[in-house]
Amino acid sequence: MNDHYLFGRAHWRPAAASRRDGRISRFGRTALAALVLATTVPVALLPGSASATPAPVIRDGRTQPVFSYTEAVRETVFVDAPMDSDRDGRRDRVAVAVLRPAETQQGMKVATVMKATPYTGWAPPGSPPPTVPDPGVFSEWYDEFFVPRGYAVVEVEMQGTGLSEGCPMSGGHQDTISTTAAIDWLNGRAHATYADGRPAVATWSDGAVGMVGLSYDGTLANAAAVQGVQGLKTIVPLGAISSWYDYARDQGIGYARELGNRYPEYQARRLANESAKAKCGDVLTALGDGAGDDTADYTSFWFERDYRRHAERVRASVLLVQGVTDGKVRNRHFAAWWQALADNNVSRKLWLHNGDHEDPLNTGGEAWRDTLHRWMDHWLYRVDNGIMTEPRVTIQRPDKSWQTSADWPNPGSRPIRLWFGPATATAAGSLTPTRADGGSQNFTDDPTQKEAGMIADPGVAKPHRLAYLTPPLTSATHVSGAPGLKVEMSATTTSTPLTALLVDYGPSVSGAGRNAGTAAPVPPGSSADLIAVTTPGKPLPKVLPIVSRGSIDVKNRESLVHASPLTPGRTYTIRWRLHDIDYIFPAGHRIGIVIVANDMEYITTDPSAGSVTLNLHNSKLTLPIVTTG
Repeated sequence: MNDHYLFGRAHWRPAAASRRDGRISRFGRTALAALVLATTVPVALLPGSASATPAPVIRDGRTQPVFSYTEAVRETVFVDAPMDSDRDGRRDRVAVAVLRPAETQQGMKVATVMKATPYTGWAPPGSPPPTVPDPGVFSEWYDEFFVPRGYAVVEVEMQGTGLSEGCPMSGGHQDTISTTAAIDWLNGRAHATYADGRPAVATWSDGAVGMVGLSYDGTLANAAAVQGVQGLKTIVPLGAISSWYDYARDQGIGYARELGNRYPEYQARRLANESAKAKCGDVLTALGDGAGDDTADYTSFWFERDYRRHAERVRASVLLVQGVTDGKVRNRHFAAWWQALADNNVSRKLWLHNGDHEDPLNTGGEAWRDTLHRWMDHWLYRVDNGIMTEPRVTIQRPDKSWQTSADWPNPGSRPIRLWFGPATATAAGSLTPTRADGGSQNFTDDPTQKEAGMIADPGVAKPHRLAYLTPPLTSATHVSGAPGLKVEMSATTTSTPLTALLVDYGPSVSGAGRNAGTAAPVPPGSSADLIAVTTPGKPLPKVLPIVSRGSIDVKNRESLVHASPLTPGRTYTIRWRLHDIDYIFPAGHRIGIVIVANDMEYITTDPSAGSVTLNLHNSKLTLPIVTTG
């Protein structure tokens, strides 16, 4: 995750970061800082400030930028964490960079916006290793924005990364301890020193902490929240993991490419600092051994890294954020975490932006910045600004418009069953509310076929996939939630995956034999993962949208913990889910479901897969369609 994060705060950063990296460009940060400085009013000029202890200024439901960013106190402390993850016989020390208003030197108490991260230690090849973090160059925009408004901004270097001691553990409990130790220090419960050994006491902290961060950074916020640590008032996880199993696996089978074999070890090794690499070899190797790539089953290793199972411990509020086209931390993470929070009555809001794995400032701009500002003001400074009386869910559509909802999935969504109907050589299989009388269809796995070929020409029978379509939609159809599949199947082998692709077919591909390259462009109001459609030697100019995907290792049909091989020729009922969506199919389009076995672009290939037969009478797609409100 965050494989392309830019280099940390003490190191070189390119002039502009790409949107996919989730970073804000150097120009954007400079412009923001200039805006802050232009609006900063020295606290000494405020009425009554000459004799009173400085304090944040609140106006119009928001803290105001009245403190100097350039004169802020910059310091680095090392917190003793209650663990010895590198097994050297002493507690790991965790590096914490602090930026706080100068007025905290005059008795002012402030709340803290915190980002815990494993990414601050990266440097270009050949760069000398840093000796101390530079707290004046933080890795996001939060410092320029929040410090002038009367907050401390803190960045915590996860154990084994940056200047922190210990071994990174790819989501293990030690990662969490490195974060909660910093919160304890801000609340006077942990010991820390400066680099020269002097005690470091956070006398300026009022104890209230709000965590925010993208990807692994937000994952650390999720992990801290399930500890119920005192002082953590709110978290804002952006595109963050809620279960590491669901990050690396889809229902019993591994994801393709970088999340393949020994991923936890690979992740930890590439984040580890030089000290950790020297001390932690055996520890990091054990991460790869524990992943269980040979079975992809849900083991104790993944159980430890499943934060959702302890949602009842969450005491902090949660502003949950997800890019609806995020192909790295997929939508199941936010959806399952959201449900777990709801089940435990956690105060929460959801922000779904029309972006990928990135900071929503890239897609939401000022609307997002103002939302985060008001959220932190409310939960850290108890400002009554009405943010908790507004609709609970905000969704950005591809045309940049915004919609709100009382909850998610949309309260008006209802499960609608669409049954598979037979196909012929000249007509696509059907998706209808009426169950087929009977019949079966089969396909043979082709582990080399690409998704573009799977979804192309849905009206033409193909030997390596099955395709089923609705009639053209008479009105726009809003799907909110997780699509689900139930099929009755048999296989010729003891092992096979089943993969489903949910596709938005435009009018120009609804007929038999039409070339998929003539599909209509992506319509306003929809949000899809766009897959280029090509033919050998000649790219086609149009695209087809894949709305969602989902795979299951059929050996894990009964349990993710234990596999049960198939008996060739025996009939099984298999249920699996696709990733959650909030998507609008335009009128005149057709909803399609494409069934294959292996999908080399999505999952790890199972070489054992052979032929699969579906009994249509008992096979269906269930869509959560919004029918009211």
